[in-house]
Amino acid sequence: MAIKNPNFYLVIIGTEILNGRREDKHFNFVKNELLKRGWELTASFIITDKPSFIEEIFKLVKKDPNGVMFSFGGIGATPDDFTREIAAKVFRNSSMETNQEAKNLIINQFKEKAYPHRINMANLPINSGLLPNPINNVPGFFLDERYFFVPGFPQMSHPMIKYALDRFYPKAPNKHRFTICVEASENDLMDIMEMIPKNIEFSSLPAIEKGTYKDVISIASYDENEAKRWIDFFIEEVKKRGFKYHKGTNCI
Repeated sequence: MAIKNPNFYLVIIGTEILNGRREDKHFNFVKNELLKRGWELTASFIITDKPSFIEEIFKLVKKDPNGVMFSFGGIGATPDDFTREIAAKVFRNSSMETNQEAKNLIINQFKEKAYPHRINMANLPINSGLLPNPINNVPGFFLDERYFFVPGFPQMSHPMIKYALDRFYPKAPNKHRFTICVEASENDLMDIMEMIPKNIEFSSLPAIEKGTYKDVISIASYDENEAKRWIDFFIEEVKKRGFKYHKGTNCI
């Protein structure tokens, strides 16, 4: 079942990105696809193709009860592809099976050339769902409608991610955000910040213009009345301290 209030994690398994042989093409894509639908990334990792490290990152995401993960890379048939086995270990107690639908897709695409290696890509964690591949029909896969595994090739993986988002996370609830720019330093406003409840999304982005401290204060909530209440509270406290402010994000 899709997560109601998801935290989205991006995991790019790519030694070749870290050592400069390839450029990352996934971060901006995933970030923008989420933003289009009203979501935001919680965290992004580019990690080396080391099985023990991949396992630890997957376990980290698993610990988040609201975690949703997009994992790029390492689901092929070559000896350096570990993702399918590690996903099974972390999310399925190492249980794997030959996914019959994936097997049929691979055989239909490659005929006798599906053997002896390509067919291994149908060996997936038990109870995997499939993500359609528009390039060569070798699918990606997902688990529990929240953990999605795709190849590293953008031409294949990006359509799979769009499919997953459109199917399971098409649109976020509307979040209401109010922003002001205060002519004060973060330190000047710290006591006000500490009064904002933890359930209210809050951020402080400081800036300096010609030696003058300024701070962009942003408050957001899915409850419009709550967001409005706390930005109004912040404004009143700013006024009490005699600081100038204006609405909007442009402090400079």
